[in-house]
Parts: sequence; structure tokens; C-alpha cells
Amino acid sequence: MTVIMDGKLLSEIIINQLKIKTGKLEKKPHLVVFLAGNNSASRIYVNNKKKKAEYIGFTLSVVELPSDISEKDFLEQIYIMNDDSNINAMLIQLPLPNNLNSQKIIESVDPIKDADGFTSYNFGWMALGYNPYAVPCTPKGIIRLLDEYKVNPEGKNVIVIGRSNIVGKPLSLMLQQRNATVTMAHSKTENLAEIASSQDIVISAIGIPNFINSKFIKKGAVVIDVGINRTEKGITGDVDFNDVKDKVSMITPVPGGVGPMTIAMLLENTFELFQIQQNFVL
Repeated sequence: MTVIMDGKLLSEIIINQLKIKTGKLEKKPHLVVFLAGNNSASRIYVNNKKKKAEYIGFTLSVVELPSDISEKDFLEQIYIMNDDSNINAMLIQLPLPNNLNSQKIIESVDPIKDADGFTSYNFGWMALGYNPYAVPCTPKGIIRLLDEYKVNPEGKNVIVIGRSNIVGKPLSLMLQQRNATVTMAHSKTENLAEIASSQDIVISAIGIPNFINSKFIKKGAVVIDVGINRTEKGITGDVDFNDVKDKVSMITPVPGGVGPMTIAMLLENTFELFQIQQNFVL
């Protein structure tokens, strides 16, 4: 029988644990989200983060910036927050307008306030296998899901489809550090279905609706679907769920799988950054 890996339930458990911890604090963690332009999907994501943060007891401030803001003005906003001891964590909501250099903006965030773990400082320490201030939220959430469902990647063959700096690259490194044998694949990989069909764990972050079907999956594999694709029929993942569900041992749904875990990990990162800055452990 196929096990549905319930990221929504696990995320709620993590968020409620954070709520209990935050309730014991006099000073509360403060997260700032920079939202530039008028991307409707980004606005929805930010609103979801704000609701969860406020439920926990965090302060979440949204800095809304016009789509034509200059890089210089954007950077000045971040530098102000870097110097503000009342701000514990910052997030640059992606994508940014085309006139802005995303990595330059991200790099301007003080690493000890980098809630996404995207600065080269944090990413580099993560890649080396040491403890950065924070690690990227989606890969962290995927690892937590694997742990929750007792899927040990050690010795397993794992394919990560998608090589973004946000998901694919950091996740492949984190899995290697857990002694998985990782194949890094992408849309240009030849014979992708053939390669994937020999893997114990298939993780897709390619961003193509229903791209992964039963031809990509071996019997009993674990499938993690990172895709959140908007189609005429609604939200769908990268994986054709109905086509593969009877072939896999475990699978994440879309929605309700990796997405909620990403928000939970962002808020957990915020709490952990707050702890580092306040020099305490709760």
C-alpha cells in the first residue's frame, strides 16, 4: 500500500512546537520579507508566510518595493536591516524584477540574518559539511520528511531532477552528506526516464507539470515531488500522481507535501537565527 507523505501535517507539528517555544520568550523573533514588484504568486506566498509567522508569535514585516526600484536603493534597504538589532532574519522573495541582480541582492544580506540560507557564506559552509547559520528551506524540509517517514538515504541511489541553487544543488549535497549515491539530472539529461527508473528515491524539482510518469519509476521507489505548477486544472506537481501512485512505496502529494514544509523550515530557520543572535538554546 502506498504511503502518502503528509507534509502539511508534519509542518503543523513543527509550527506548533515553534509556537510553544516562542510563547516562553519575552522578545519575539522578527522576520523581514522583501517583496519587489507585482508578482501575484509571490504575494500569495508572502501572505501564507505572514499568517504562519503571526500564529507562532513572530513579527513578520513585509517591505514592499516598486518593480522599477534601482539596485542601489534596494541594497540600501537591506543594509539598514542588517544594522538593526531588532531584525533577526531576512528573506528576499524570488523572483525579483528583471532589472535586479538577484544574487547580488541576496549576497547583501548579513549571513547571520539569512533565513533562506542562500548567501554564499551559508551555502559554502553547507557544501563543506559544516554548520552554517541556515540551510535552504526546501531541501531542509525534504530531509525532514524523509526522516519523519524513516527513509534513510544512506547507501541508496537517489536522483535529483533539477539543478537550481534553491533546491537541486543544495539538496544533492545534503543527501551526499548522508551517504546517498546521488545522480544530478536536469531537462537536458539524455535517457532521463531510463536513469530515473533504476533509482531508489526520485526527487523532481524540474518545474514541468506531470513530467514524471511511471516510466521514470521503479517498483517500490520513494518519490518526492517539489513541483508547484499552475495549470488550467489548478495546482499540479512535476509527477503524474495517478500514473505512479500504485508503483511507488511512498510519495508526496501536491499540494500538501513539500510546499508546507518549506514555510515551516523558513520559520524554524528564523527561530534558530534568533537563538544564535540572542546566544541561548531553548
